[in-house]
Amino acid sequence: MISQKLPKIWYGGDYNPEQWHEEVWNEDVRMFKIAGIDVATLNVFAWARNQPDENTYDFSGLDATIDRLYKNGIYTCLGTSTAAHPAWMAKKYPDVLRVDYNGRKRKFGGRHNSCPNSPTFRKYSERMAEKLAERYKDHPAVLVWHVNNEYGGYCYCENCADSFRNWLKETYQSIEAVNKSWNTAFWGHTFYDWDEIVPPNVLSEEWDGNRTNFQGISLDYRRFQSDRLLECFKLERDAIRKHTPDIPITTNLMGLYPELDYFKWGKEMDVVSWDNYPSIDTPISMTAMTHDLMRALKSGKPFMLMEQTPSQQNWQAYNSLKRPGVMRLWSYQAVSRGADTVLFFQLRRSIGATEKFHGAVIEHVGHEHTRVFRETATLGRELAELSDHIIDAQVNAKVAIVFDWENRWGIDLTSGPSVALDYVKEVHKYYDALYQQNIQVDMIGIDEDLSNYDLVIAPVLYMVKGDYHKKLEKFVADGGTFVTTFFSGIVDEHDLVTTGGYPGKLRNLLGIWSEEIDALHPDVYNQIVIKDKTTHLEGEYQCNILFDLIHSEGAEVVAEYGDDFYKGMPAVTRNTFGSGEAWYIASSPDSAFLQDLMADLCAAKEIKPLLTSEPGVEVSQRVKEGQEYLFVMNHNNKTSQFELGNEQKRDLLTGETVNGTISIAAHDVMILTDQ
Repeated sequence: MISQKLPKIWYGGDYNPEQWHEEVWNEDVRMFKIAGIDVATLNVFAWARNQPDENTYDFSGLDATIDRLYKNGIYTCLGTSTAAHPAWMAKKYPDVLRVDYNGRKRKFGGRHNSCPNSPTFRKYSERMAEKLAERYKDHPAVLVWHVNNEYGGYCYCENCADSFRNWLKETYQSIEAVNKSWNTAFWGHTFYDWDEIVPPNVLSEEWDGNRTNFQGISLDYRRFQSDRLLECFKLERDAIRKHTPDIPITTNLMGLYPELDYFKWGKEMDVVSWDNYPSIDTPISMTAMTHDLMRALKSGKPFMLMEQTPSQQNWQAYNSLKRPGVMRLWSYQAVSRGADTVLFFQLRRSIGATEKFHGAVIEHVGHEHTRVFRETATLGRELAELSDHIIDAQVNAKVAIVFDWENRWGIDLTSGPSVALDYVKEVHKYYDALYQQNIQVDMIGIDEDLSNYDLVIAPVLYMVKGDYHKKLEKFVADGGTFVTTFFSGIVDEHDLVTTGGYPGKLRNLLGIWSEEIDALHPDVYNQIVIKDKTTHLEGEYQCNILFDLIHSEGAEVVAEYGDDFYKGMPAVTRNTFGSGEAWYIASSPDSAFLQDLMADLCAAKEIKPLLTSEPGVEVSQRVKEGQEYLFVMNHNNKTSQFELGNEQKRDLLTGETVNGTISIAAHDVMILTDQ
């Protein structure tokens, strides 16, 4: 449980009363009570208000807000306000300002505008966090600390250059080790002194974001920036923890955000929180995968849904409204996958600046007689009634999919073989194949224990770091099934090719070697022709993007290519290793192949779907004290069906008992449990 002070699913969101006046504050409280809102996230962007100059701190407005809300039964998620530095700081201490990717020094403005290696920023952000902790350490309203906001963005200033060199010294110990790891003999880039190393941007090694001459330096700069931003979080966290050791501390992450290694961040947070903002064309299964990934950051512990919009966003190309029922539906999707909070951005719409058209619980009309408010109030009542059942429940899975940010960076930075290769999309293809069959999945990092799983899938495991291959070998030898794909086992953690034949360190486990990699336009397809009759795979499937030309070294050939000069060469292999088996998929297959393969592998391991349902009906499960709670969520615009068979279940939302073939209305939710 996140906090015993409020032992329920928290309901509320970001609240900025400093943008309003007292008459509005009183109306807000009245409507919060109607909506069932019991948590307000405060003080996220109030640094300039709290600290008008270098030596003055004024928390009187924050005092009044926290007290007023608490007297009305509303608790506080307390921000540290350090997500945007004050104008006076930028004017007096320009080292706080970032230098962008193009080498330009920023002026004051925007947010995420502080250099993570600025001594000024670190000094004053840490001091602000400590002053807040000293002031509110005994206030009963404070449930959780919210440090900064949506960390991200790299800097390329001289402070960062110096800090990068120090990071390299700590990491590599010697300049010779750096040269070896980056392969600087290429193009005569050998370094003889640390101060010869400069950050990789458009002025040095990179162009167009992820295109670089030297993958090693660009990869390390991403690690460095992620680490240094994490240090900023830890500075504030530790300053707070000295005074409030029992109040959990978090910062809101951004799901699949590419710039930070969230598995490292998760280890440093007491509870993971994240902001869910799908685009109009985001697949529902991609959102589900991201929830599962956020749950993975602390090995399956419940997380916080820190932000979602109750209606529409304002910053995407097409900011469509959430249709009636969809806000509730997507909220339950988060809860079904491990969220123990449902929080919004924002509680009242701003009247000016960039987020004035971002959705809110209280719209610009200013009263409760709106569709969005009515839906919010309904959900608030439901969550209050459900909390005792769901809070702290776990998600259990026997299938795991490996996701690794450094592997993603390596793929994004590599020169060739195809611009169409997208790590997240390839991972999602395997996730979606399981999602469509209602098979529960854990997303995991490379540090996770594999012994809890029967099936582990690592799509496009380009970078095999350290002894990770030995961990996989033990998993398979002990009886597990492992699946990996084309463009795996290519490099080590420094993005240096593992010589001796692809897939490098995975070669022994997979029983194959890859001679060449063909890259064709993604509109050009080959065929996966099934040869092995011992599986339930039949006929031909399509594949595209990359095509590994592989040879068996003991692996059974399950399928062959059907076209081109490599027609008849293996496209899918299975290798017996100890008591288990390791599969290799040599190209990017279509969804039909993946659904058939996942069904076959899961059946072999007796991993069963949670339910059988029509497409578009999502099923997820949480378990608490042996009691199972099946969430059935209809994402379709029409009534759909699912099968319970003869088993009788009770719907917690309606109290009705159901069995057999069940109809579920468009955008509706059922939470089923034993009677």
